[in-house]
Amino acid sequence: MEVETSTSTTTTKPSSNPNPNSFRVSDQVTTAEPSPPEKAPFRKLIAVASIAAGVQFGWALQLSLLTPYVQLLGIPHTWAAFIWLCGPVSGMLVQPIVGYHSDRCTSRFGRRRPFIAAGAGLVAIAVFLIGFAADLGHAFGDDLDRKAKPRAIAVFVVGFWILDVANNMLQGPCRALLADLSGNSQKKMRAANSLFSFFMAVGNVLGFAAGSYTRLYRIIPFSKTPACDVYCANLKTCFFIAIALLLTLTVIALISVREQPGANSAVVADDGGEIASSETTPFFTNIVGAFRELKRPMWILLLVTSLNWIAWFPFLLFDTDWMGKEVYGGEVGKGKQYDLGVHAGALGLMLNSVVLGAMSLGVEPLARLLGGAKRLWGLVNFLLAVCLVMTVLITKLAEASRRGLPEPPLAPPPGVKAGALALFAILGIPQAVTYSIPFALASIFSSTSGAGQGLSLGVLNLAIVVPQMLVSVVSGPWDALFGGSNLPAFVVGGVAAAASGVLALTMLPSPAAQPDLPGAKNDRTALSTASFH
Repeated sequence: MEVETSTSTTTTKPSSNPNPNSFRVSDQVTTAEPSPPEKAPFRKLIAVASIAAGVQFGWALQLSLLTPYVQLLGIPHTWAAFIWLCGPVSGMLVQPIVGYHSDRCTSRFGRRRPFIAAGAGLVAIAVFLIGFAADLGHAFGDDLDRKAKPRAIAVFVVGFWILDVANNMLQGPCRALLADLSGNSQKKMRAANSLFSFFMAVGNVLGFAAGSYTRLYRIIPFSKTPACDVYCANLKTCFFIAIALLLTLTVIALISVREQPGANSAVVADDGGEIASSETTPFFTNIVGAFRELKRPMWILLLVTSLNWIAWFPFLLFDTDWMGKEVYGGEVGKGKQYDLGVHAGALGLMLNSVVLGAMSLGVEPLARLLGGAKRLWGLVNFLLAVCLVMTVLITKLAEASRRGLPEPPLAPPPGVKAGALALFAILGIPQAVTYSIPFALASIFSSTSGAGQGLSLGVLNLAIVVPQMLVSVVSGPWDALFGGSNLPAFVVGGVAAAASGVLALTMLPSPAAQPDLPGAKNDRTALSTASFH
């Protein structure tokens, strides 16, 4: 995840300090970046934003298919959550580091494009490892008759970690490149952000649609092998499509866009104190400096965002598993109920993405109608809380429909299934707000952090990945205490969503009430960049 901030250009003042490499974190600083390029044609914005569809296609496959897949490889449900730790860990480390260095990259290919190209290449390698994990494990000596396949698990884990690192390498530079191509045009900035969100929804729809189609493996007949059953072959085929889509979109974007080589930036003390070249300022010093300069509104934003993601991540992690186990009453590797439930969950996620795309276009007018962005965010967090609690009701109704039957049915009653799919769709409303408003608010509140655009993206990202790490570590053992059900983590998420809504409505300042920020062009420019109030 990432956040964009408005940037400013400062003039370096002479320093009386005899040591030009010294740096005081306590001084307020601003980062001088290269002058923005001329406004790019709209088609170039479309080309770069379309990369989001390729990235999100892969994320959709992860969310819908990989949790069941790791259990088929022999990893128990309790430990499946730990596999997902790689996403938050890589996001916490990779995005700030990539953002920091892309701000300062002086390659002749540009500041952002080298990172985008490297990320796309790593995605292709990672997807190959994940798709062929079962086959490679069998080739290295896994016994197909044993439930646990340790060599396949090792290959999968390596590929999964590489995939998350690569996706994090792609997201930040793509958003930053869109900001660069928009020049000083606030209208183009808003259009670029809308395009990125739109293509995220497109990638979700395509990914979840592919995950819900049970005969996709027939496109590539050799994908089914003795070590890779129909479910595994479908996953493998989906990842082949993901590689082709992402590489095609990335190549088109990199060919269509030409960046000017980046220039070295300088860190300037506004009070006339020491000055340091950004190249001599260590990365972690910049991170510490960015956090020390955060004001109260930004700290509250980070708190609300953290609670928001404590609510979201349990459902994002176990949504299809919930459909397979609780709604359809299946068990991993036994009967057809679980697989049918997983594919129904993928269909629900596709409906969720359709609502997400439509709602993304309506966030700004809806915020105006409700009286501001923070009010909209607070209200939809309560909607998220209600939806998470409703998973308990849907589960109880599904269990009641199976009680007393000699054999469990292949599917729950139509009403229960419709209720579960409707829940997925409704969750697209708060999800669209979660993907837009926090980043717009951060673009204003973090204007005095002293960090470059890429580094500022990492600051907000820490408020997202740290809660994800917490949920990944705690949710599995927590659910195991209640017999392996997903519901306890969902209920905790509902409580966190309600708390996030309360804080958003009562403590989060309105952006319109913020005074002009030193070092920024002006508050109205920042508000125009966010375009939500």
